[in-house]
Amino acid sequence: MHSHRAYGVTRLHFLGLKQNPLKLHEPTALAVSPLLRELLIAYTERTDRETPAGKRMRSVLLDQLATASERPVRVPAARDPRLAAVCATLETDPSDARGLEALGREAGASGRTLTRLFRDEMGMTFPQWRTQVRLYHALRLLAEGQPVTAVALRCGFATSSAFIDVFRRSLGHTPGSYL
Repeated sequence: MHSHRAYGVTRLHFLGLKQNPLKLHEPTALAVSPLLRELLIAYTERTDRETPAGKRMRSVLLDQLATASERPVRVPAARDPRLAAVCATLETDPSDARGLEALGREAGASGRTLTRLFRDEMGMTFPQWRTQVRLYHALRLLAEGQPVTAVALRCGFATSSAFIDVFRRSLGHTPGSYL
């Protein structure tokens, strides 16, 4: 199960694919090149997708999707109630800088237990998960038109340059270009 939320001015184009031609095993964000973007728009606006021209466009679209790189902004949900409490705290306030021991005291778990739960349930370490939450929150704020410096501080980055560096390494471009 997954869900979608849109923030800021958004125009959505949905494409349903049969039989998982991309061989993805979970919801995944992909980098969209200018060509892929235009193909998605043109194909989803077509009413004649089953014509020879529509089928050729779909074929090129699938080729472009197959070579698109993954963008690793994913925030998995916790199942364990103690871990879920810690996650909820940080999702509400990603600038909260407390470590796992302090967060664990509120949730009724030790830092070691939470470290193990992050690895087992989330498939990542706590710092990796926290960075994903901060980037996810930053994308929302940027979509709403917030300035980069304000976004950096609201998401818990010490400086805007640290935020820009993490954003670029994770998403392949700067927050300013995202705006």
